Amino acid sequence: MNAKRYVVLASGRGSNLNSLLGAGLPGRCAMVICNRPGAAALNVAQAHGIATVVIDHAQYSSREAFDAALAEEIERHRPDLVLLAGFMRILTDDFARRFAGRMLNIHPSLLPAFPGMTTHALALASGVRIHGCTVHFVTPDLDSGPIILQAAVPVLDDDTEETLAARVLAREHEVYPIAAAWFLKGELKLDGRHVRYSGPQSESVWLCSPPA
Repeated sequence: MNAKRYVVLASGRGSNLNSLLGAGLPGRCAMVICNRPGAAALNVAQAHGIATVVIDHAQYSSREAFDAALAEEIERHRPDLVLLAGFMRILTDDFARRFAGRMLNIHPSLLPAFPGMTTHALALASGVRIHGCTVHFVTPDLDSGPIILQAAVPVLDDDTEETLAARVLAREHEVYPIAAAWFLKGELKLDGRHVRYSGPQSESVWLCSPPA
């Protein structure tokens, strides 16, 4: 059987990209696509021996035009899975629908709490005691797709946005490769708003850090 193929979209420093490429996923990364020339993620991919391409969003007159070019490049590699790894673009509805059921994202909050960009500031302002991250399928509704896996961290009394973000990021690096591997092994099934997991039950856990 041919190994499944995946493409990763990245914009920034590439820390989640590095965790994915270093995890030995049961598939082959066909390409890393970046929308920002000079992004550190390009160096991360190259260090792992993965080909890269830049599609600079600033060179397109609209989100629709950029997404069309991005989709064409993705499809050229015939991926079974598209992984967003710090890809800082709001995707058009048509793009999300085109890759429905085969595109994952990781978000730095326990969705549905705190969608959007300022998750850590919102968590601190709200007074929650537990924060975390969520791997989910991408849908046209921002940060609202079916949830695959979540990991939690405690919110400490002396936390700043920076310390909380660092604690959450460490959990992102753990759970994103797990969820991606589940997909590539065919162990995930979408059932409406729910994701059903059919792999070893020992792996079907909600990963939560213990209190400090």
